[in-house]
Amino acid sequence: MPVIEIRGLEKSYRVYQKKEGLRAALGGLFHREYREVQAVRGIDLNVDQGEFVAFLGPNGAGKTTTLKLLSGVINPTGGTAHVLGYVPWERDNAYRRRFALVMGQKNQLWWDLPAAESFRLHQQIYRIDADQYARTQDELVDLLDVRRLLNQPVRELSLGERMKMELIAALLHSPDVLFLDEPTIGLDVIAQHNIQKFLKHYQEVRRITILLTSHYMKDVAALCRRVVVINHGQIVYDGSLSGIIDRFSSHKVLTLLFTNGQLPSDFSRYGEVIELAEPRVKLRVDREQISQVLSTVLANHTLEDVSVEDPPLEEVIAQVFAQSAEKV
Repeated sequence: MPVIEIRGLEKSYRVYQKKEGLRAALGGLFHREYREVQAVRGIDLNVDQGEFVAFLGPNGAGKTTTLKLLSGVINPTGGTAHVLGYVPWERDNAYRRRFALVMGQKNQLWWDLPAAESFRLHQQIYRIDADQYARTQDELVDLLDVRRLLNQPVRELSLGERMKMELIAALLHSPDVLFLDEPTIGLDVIAQHNIQKFLKHYQEVRRITILLTSHYMKDVAALCRRVVVINHGQIVYDGSLSGIIDRFSSHKVLTLLFTNGQLPSDFSRYGEVIELAEPRVKLRVDREQISQVLSTVLANHTLEDVSVEDPPLEEVIAQVFAQSAEKV
C-alpha cells in the first residue's frame, strides 16, 4: 500500500475581483464579483515508502497547495487522499505525530528565543519521551553541526543556520513522512550543499518518505530519482529524472576544443552555436543527429577534446513548463 495515495484531488478558491476607480470600489461594498481559481485540478499520485520525490512546477502551479492538503492545513473541494492510511484534513492527532512540514518561507521557531527552547516546546507538543528526545536532538544537532548555536536567539542566526534549526524541529518526533516546501530558498551555495548533504544522509538512513518542492534544480539532481511535474493544477509528468531529459529535450550539447586554435569558419553547419571562445565552441545539436555530426567533425578536424552532454536540467524543466502551458 502506498504511503501517499491521491485520487482526483481538487482545490479551488473564490477570489474577489476588485475593479479600479473610486466608483467601482464603492460599488464593490454592495455587490462583489468573484472568480473561481482552480489551484489543484483532479490529480492522481502514489508515493511508496522510502521514496524521495521532487514535486516541481512554476509559481502558482499548485505545488504548495498540494502539500497543504496533504498536511491537513486546508480542506479539498474534491477527491480523496490518504497519507499513512489517514485522511489528512481530518487532522487526527495520531497522523500529526507521523508527518512534518517544513516551509522555506515560514518559521516554526520562536524568533526571540534560542532554538533549544523551541525544541523543548516541540517535545511537549509531540509528547516525546525524554530519553528519545535527547538522543534524537543530539543526533540531529551533530549531523547539522549547530551545537554551538543552540542557545543563540533565532533572530541572530543566518538564513542557512535557521533552516538547519527548522529541520531539527521538524524531525525531533521522528516522522515517517516529510513535506519540504522550498527548504533551500534564499540560501547561498554552501548552505544549499549542507542541507542537501544532510537530507540525503538522513533519508537513506531512516528510509522516510519525502516530497520536495524546489526551484533549485541542484536540489532535485542531488536528492531525487523520481520527478513529478505539476502545472496549472495538473500533473504533466511523473517519472525518472533521466526520463524527463530524454522525453522533453530534443538536443544535446556538443563541446569541441580545436587543436592549435584552428577554429574552422563553417562549424555552425554542425549545429546552433551556444558559446564561442576560441579555440572552444559549444553547439546545440539535434539528439538524432549527434552521432553523424560527431563523426563528420572528427573526420574533418583535429581536436584536443570533445564532450557530449545533456542540456542543463533547468532548461529541460522550463521546456516542460512551456509545453504544458500551451496545452491548457
